[in-house]
Amino acid sequence: MDLEREFIGRTYDDFLFRPQRGIAGSRRTVGLAGRLSRRLSLELPVASANMDSVTGGEMAKTLALEGGIGIVHRALPIEAQAQEVRRVKRSHGHVIEQPLALPRAATIREARNVTRQHRITGILIEEAPGSGILAGLLSNRDMPWFDGQDDRRVEEFMTPLDRLHTGAPGISVEAAERIMFEHRIEKLPLIDERRRIRGLITKSDIILSRQRPESSKDAKGRLLVGAAIGARGDFLERAAELIAAGVDVLVIDIAHGHSEVMQQAVEALRRKLGGVELICGNVGTAEGARFLRDLGADGIKVGIGPGRGCRTRLETAAGVPQLQAIREAWCAVEDAVPIIADGGIQEDKDIFLALMCGASTVMLGSMLSGTDEAPGYVLEDPGTRQKQKIYRGMTSPQAVFEALYDAEGGAEQLEAALDTPAEGQEVRVPYKGSVRGVLHRIRGHLRSAVSYAGGATLAEVRAQVVRDPLRYLVPLSEASRRESYER
Repeated sequence: MDLEREFIGRTYDDFLFRPQRGIAGSRRTVGLAGRLSRRLSLELPVASANMDSVTGGEMAKTLALEGGIGIVHRALPIEAQAQEVRRVKRSHGHVIEQPLALPRAATIREARNVTRQHRITGILIEEAPGSGILAGLLSNRDMPWFDGQDDRRVEEFMTPLDRLHTGAPGISVEAAERIMFEHRIEKLPLIDERRRIRGLITKSDIILSRQRPESSKDAKGRLLVGAAIGARGDFLERAAELIAAGVDVLVIDIAHGHSEVMQQAVEALRRKLGGVELICGNVGTAEGARFLRDLGADGIKVGIGPGRGCRTRLETAAGVPQLQAIREAWCAVEDAVPIIADGGIQEDKDIFLALMCGASTVMLGSMLSGTDEAPGYVLEDPGTRQKQKIYRGMTSPQAVFEALYDAEGGAEQLEAALDTPAEGQEVRVPYKGSVRGVLHRIRGHLRSAVSYAGGATLAEVRAQVVRDPLRYLVPLSEASRRESYER
């Protein structure tokens, strides 16, 4: 299918969507599920950008709980990035397969540090370091709260095995729930006949899975999480560590995805790691989308320079207006490979337009920045007294320098990186509170847009519109653009 000429040079503010006869009885019931990649779907088609001012473990956890997914940025040492992934995967699940444990000789101080670091309310105690043999369980309420006790051993305060209720590996969630209710306990260790620890089920995880059925989970009930890698240097080692940590999807994130560098990276990854779920980008053309499809990408990230933190178009003149880029990509690959629209989204209506013109998911950066869950500190403008946070492109000088510094790069590497002209920038954005409020607003507006479009689900409307969007889109003159968007 060829790109329609009406999309050439067009982006989000160039169109309105023509309202259709509504059939949704209540907008609250409108389904918003969409595809992220060949094998992964989301209940809310939103991914948080793999930027160091947007997505760490906390953002990824919250996105997954809300039905989206977070892509943990790669401006971290390998082990630190893998630890962020582990934190998300351990945070919830029907069964925690490798629960944290301390030996019975550990101190109360060590137990406090572990529970605080991992934000858990208790920890399993094993007989000896690395033995995996259950000795007991230490909960927060077991730990002494008065002074002078931090050097005492955890075995003095734990609930020993002979007083614990346990389950067998493979126990159903329903059976575990009955045991926990009957005995009024909140944690059920799973052990085999030799007392080896095989998992842990918690009351909070069972309750969460019922209260948040829309959250993004894997087959074991754990939250979905993605992580970014590069295409050179240690990217194979980084990818292997992230997979070992439980990552659900890798994103090869480079500025120019339609390149030999990308091809070499994908081929190397497939040789070493096989069928890992792989999103590749960024591209902005039909040729680029076909190139990534033919390489075997499971998802295609589209967007060359539309984002607020990016200066690529200003510095190099390279790029394609974002709605044209999305439409070009879809016309090239259709729905054979899901498209992630990355960048340029300033208002909630842009998300709907991106999805109607070919994207399956959107990636948000600046819209999610400035929130509690985004990395970074809250600042106060001395003039206005307004609270702010930093948002920056990953090729900004500040992001490049900090990433190399954290990686303990040598002086020559730092000098070479900083000598390369920047294609990103750092800006201050208003502090917004929790990202949950932003996602709640997006969900509500998307549901309203689906209702105006005459559907009961986003997938239904998209399937109807994407093959002939110009039947539903109204091109705007300068006057109608002012009437629509200037307030």
